[in-house]
Amino acid sequence: MSNVEEFPLSARHGPTEFEALVAAGHAALDAIPGAVYLCDAEGLLVAYNAEAVELWGRTPDIPKKERFCGSHQLYLFDGTPLAHSDCPMATAVRVGTPTRNAEVIMARPDGSRFSALVNIRALRDHSGRIQGAINCFQDITGRKQVEEEVRRTTQDLEDFFDNGAVGLHIVSGEGIILRANKAELDLLGYGPEEYIGRHVAEFHADAPVIGDILQRLSCGEPLHRYPARLRARDGTVKHVLITSNSRMVDGKFVNTRCFTTDVTELHVAEEARRASEARLAATYEAASVGISETDENGRFLRVNDSLCRITGRSRGDLLGMTFFDYTDPDDQAEDAELYARQVRGEIENYTVRKRALRPDGSVRHLDIFSSSVRDTAGRFLYGVRVAQDVTATKQLEDRLRDGEQRMRDLLEALPAAIYTTDAEGRINFYNRAAVEMAGRTPQPGDEWCVTWKLYWPDGTPLPHNECPMAVALRENRPVRGAEAVAERPDGRRVPFIPYPTPLRDAAGNLVGAINMLVDISERKRAENAQKILIDELNHRVKNTLATVQSLANQTARHAADLQEFLPTFMGRLLALARAHDLLTRRNWQDAPFERLVHDIVAPVSGGRVATGGPHVDLDARTALSITMVLNELLTNAAKYGALSVPEGAVSLTWRVGTGERPQGVVECEWRERGGPLVTPPKRRGFGTRLMERCVEHDLAGEFDLVFEPEGTRCRMVFPIMLAASNG
Repeated sequence: MSNVEEFPLSARHGPTEFEALVAAGHAALDAIPGAVYLCDAEGLLVAYNAEAVELWGRTPDIPKKERFCGSHQLYLFDGTPLAHSDCPMATAVRVGTPTRNAEVIMARPDGSRFSALVNIRALRDHSGRIQGAINCFQDITGRKQVEEEVRRTTQDLEDFFDNGAVGLHIVSGEGIILRANKAELDLLGYGPEEYIGRHVAEFHADAPVIGDILQRLSCGEPLHRYPARLRARDGTVKHVLITSNSRMVDGKFVNTRCFTTDVTELHVAEEARRASEARLAATYEAASVGISETDENGRFLRVNDSLCRITGRSRGDLLGMTFFDYTDPDDQAEDAELYARQVRGEIENYTVRKRALRPDGSVRHLDIFSSSVRDTAGRFLYGVRVAQDVTATKQLEDRLRDGEQRMRDLLEALPAAIYTTDAEGRINFYNRAAVEMAGRTPQPGDEWCVTWKLYWPDGTPLPHNECPMAVALRENRPVRGAEAVAERPDGRRVPFIPYPTPLRDAAGNLVGAINMLVDISERKRAENAQKILIDELNHRVKNTLATVQSLANQTARHAADLQEFLPTFMGRLLALARAHDLLTRRNWQDAPFERLVHDIVAPVSGGRVATGGPHVDLDARTALSITMVLNELLTNAAKYGALSVPEGAVSLTWRVGTGERPQGVVECEWRERGGPLVTPPKRRGFGTRLMERCVEHDLAGEFDLVFEPEGTRCRMVFPIMLAASNG
């Protein structure tokens, strides 16, 4: 009921309601139960009582002309701010619209809020014009909280019923289904219109069962997990457990609340379990492998016939012993340790191969597969052990292992690099020669080849997945006739010929490949040396013929007659021949300087030429030039110099000096003593020019020939490669 009803006035022509209320003052307004305030026709607050001030949490400042409401802030119930100029009081002042039991939220200056129920009426003068309005409001926060709690509780109950995980339905005293939740309907597949309002017996597969259920409930007897079968909409039968109690009013059965738990899958699982146990029992005894159950100490609790046959013992014998009792002593420790860890729960299962000793003294090799059975708390109940007799397999494995070892030993002993891969090209074996050739040890995951890098013979990079081994695996065929070059990590390159060949199993399926890498470095070096030798020989033959032609022409030009020409020419030709012999014996490679000197000097000097100096290797070109120079010096000494008289002697010494790397120099000195008095020649002969050309022109060296009275002296300096010298 509103508390803003029209106030009775004694005279219609006396003061208006608005005027009377304003004139009455605060005392009259404080007498009104509830918070009250007045606004004039402009909406200005003109009066209010103490309860209004208490609820607002503030006292309006009348001189500041506050309008419509004395609260700090107004909100709608959805939290939307409500301006004072849009509040119900503003509407009442402007158009006279009353407000009955409206609800708003008022906020105080301290931030607290409360729910308010407002009743507003416009106040008019005797002619009906609006003079102002009165607002009576009260704090209904407590009531709203109670309402919200009731609403929430009701909503929770409805949600509990409708969305519970367990089927729930309410049945009247006459057996009619009054209500069912979603879980119940989903369980049976019915819509609400197909299920609610029907007699509950229509959905039970067993009439005696529903009859017994209704009879018990009508007597007030509760049901706890009562088994029943319900027909689903799709024709299937659901196995359920019904828990229910009755609602009795004045001793009369009104209705019952029934919880329906679907145990169809559990029922199916139980049926499957029973069938499985039956099959397991049959399999247990019919299995060809030994099966047993053992306690935590390894003592047999149950064994099948196959285990008796494998161990050569009767069932009674086995049930009186542990599995350690027939285990070979050397294998007991491993099995015992693993079983103890399994019992403690450190491992779930394990596999072990061991030897079993039979009463007749024979030994059987067994593969044991051991697992645990535990209760729901994880406590060990018993172990299940499957024993498979692998004696024949073990013997075959031993033979295969011996054969494989012999094959590995054979492959290791071969001097050729050999390795194998699986069908995907992953390297799974390599011998020592393969490591030595590749200069590295293959790493796990390496594919196709043991080498570090590969190249074609022309130096083009060869990717490993395109090498002959990869081709052999990809095309499942041997590859022959290919050549490649392997680069080692140290940079050295090794030419080789691969012989990749696929490996197949008994069914012809590709299982891998084997490859032999034949190092052809020596052959390549021989081929290169042969080519170089042929090229050098061709070059030297041409040069030699040109030299012979020049020697013949120059000797003939300076000889007076044939008798003078022949000895000189033959001497020079023989010196050239001796140098050729020495170089040919060394395949036209470097010639030792000391050997060259000996071969030239020994046949002529009769031991009167003393030589000395460090070991020096001369290349073929230098050796030929120095041969011609030494021959001229020796010939002149024999004809005109120190070797022309018995008391004369010659010394030839040399030493190695360093020049700009990588070159060095050889400094030679030819000195004659004890011969005829020497006078310088009047003209430079061919021999002198020949020696100068050989040293200065051909070798880019220095040549100095001095005819001193006591004997001819010659100094020559020519470059050599230091790498070719050991001096």
